[in-house]
Amino acid sequence: MTAPTDDRYSRQILLPQIGAEGQARLAAARALIVGAGALGSHAAETLARAGVGRLVVVDRDIVEPSNLPRQALFTEADAAEALPKAVAVQRRLAAIASACRVEAVVEHLDAGRVEALVAEADGVIDGADNFETRYLLNDACVKLGRPWVYAGVIGTTALTMAVVPGRTPCLRCLFDEAPPREETPTCDTAGVLSTAVRAISAFQVTEALKILVGRIDEAGRALLRLDVWTGECSRTDLNDARRDDCPCCVQRRFPFLEPRRQTTAAALCGRQAVQVMPGSPAALDLDSLAGRYPAAQIVARNAYLLRLRADEAELTVFADGRAIVSGIDDPKRALALYARYVGH
Repeated sequence: MTAPTDDRYSRQILLPQIGAEGQARLAAARALIVGAGALGSHAAETLARAGVGRLVVVDRDIVEPSNLPRQALFTEADAAEALPKAVAVQRRLAAIASACRVEAVVEHLDAGRVEALVAEADGVIDGADNFETRYLLNDACVKLGRPWVYAGVIGTTALTMAVVPGRTPCLRCLFDEAPPREETPTCDTAGVLSTAVRAISAFQVTEALKILVGRIDEAGRALLRLDVWTGECSRTDLNDARRDDCPCCVQRRFPFLEPRRQTTAAALCGRQAVQVMPGSPAALDLDSLAGRYPAAQIVARNAYLLRLRADEAELTVFADGRAIVSGIDDPKRALALYARYVGH
């Protein structure tokens, strides 16, 4: 195993924690980033600049103007084009780190897809904006023995920890169940400070780098909490935090990997919008769908999506059958609009 021959990574190679062998490991590594919003976009840029050879970036959403204050890599042109975030990350990283192969997966990550993606990764980075996706990742990574790094940001505070299956506690050891949705602050209700994102991302990606360079024994030692406004930082030692009765990493039960069988809808973090997910895989012909509506009703159209005016809302339909209904926050109303305009 040899490191790259030029001096691009010379300052990084000088670090005893990485060295030439660690840099070569990064070049050979494949990292999965789930979510390309605030945390995921920063992680993608940092890992690509560090020399990671391949990134798989999964995100269900498009770039919007409200993303620009806190999310890396995106531009006003991306928002105007309604470009999927994963595609925008791929395009920008091609100019920053051309040796890094970036695969953009414009999908909602669910039980039907997660295991195949996790199985091919050397490490997984959490950039999700909801507990359900994090528990899905936890189940898949524990089942397949893949390390992953959790992080979350609300307001000015942020958390991160690494999960190394078989050695550290998993997410459900610490948080057995997600708190009730109505009791959980979100970026929509509490806001997010961009510096909190950047600060915790540095620690999250450092944990990922430990994993990818082969120093996995040094990862997952603590749950780190930061408040960038007050300057407070706390570190909770995790050496004795693994639960003997954990339903996931001890009892090996993985309920989040069980497939859905009906169309569902859920409000999205940070915006007045609802995502609708079909209960079974669907491949939509967006051209045929667009042909059903007058041009005046079509707001945007590109290779990845079709956006329509739908009564009091806007309906963004993706080729995999998903839709984001903007302008409302009622899941039942979103399902009704989806059935009316998409018909699945």
